[in-house]
Amino acid sequence: MRVVLAEDLFLLRQGIIQLLEAYDVEVVAAVDNGTDLAAAITEHRPDIAIVDVRLPPTFTTEGLQAALRARREQPGLPILVLSQHVEQMYARELLADGTGGIGYLLKDSVLDDEQFIDAVRRVAAGGTAMDTAVVAQLMTSHSRDEPLAALTAREREVLELMAEGCSNTAIAQRLTITEGAAAKHISNIFTKLMLPPSSDSNRRVLAVLAYLNA
Repeated sequence: MRVVLAEDLFLLRQGIIQLLEAYDVEVVAAVDNGTDLAAAITEHRPDIAIVDVRLPPTFTTEGLQAALRARREQPGLPILVLSQHVEQMYARELLADGTGGIGYLLKDSVLDDEQFIDAVRRVAAGGTAMDTAVVAQLMTSHSRDEPLAALTAREREVLELMAEGCSNTAIAQRLTITEGAAAKHISNIFTKLMLPPSSDSNRRVLAVLAYLNA
């Protein structure tokens, strides 16, 4: 796996590089600003870009905006966002095209290396890895939108866990239900969101994006 990393804090950037390389992930470029991020993505065409939201020179949403520009130039580019904050407007724009893996983790919520590496691999493979706090904020003002209104309370719980990247087994464990029940809820979600038949992983991503973009 080839990664382009954008993080302005030197020690954190070096720490992430060492962590990735310890798991045989190649960091082809590590930059500290949005301009260099865009150039590195164009040059290396990585398997995934790991991006801090706030980069020089503005320290506002420079990194996320650079990621959005890169994704327009390289459709489907998997992007894992790392941040101290949830930037709702740009996060929704990043989710809007419905293609490629997407992750949004809050730095304070990453508690161990396996959690982080699992998220990197999942997003690079085209899946999702959303922090629970990010999911909650993105969902706040969209609880009544169609066709999401057709979902039951339990189906919404299942879909929220899908957004976090949970497997059927993990969903069953978190909700204390059987795997069969989890699979049935997911099938109902696909039907109610009118997702066309395709691979299960693709439908899961489409369901999550429909939920978060509604």
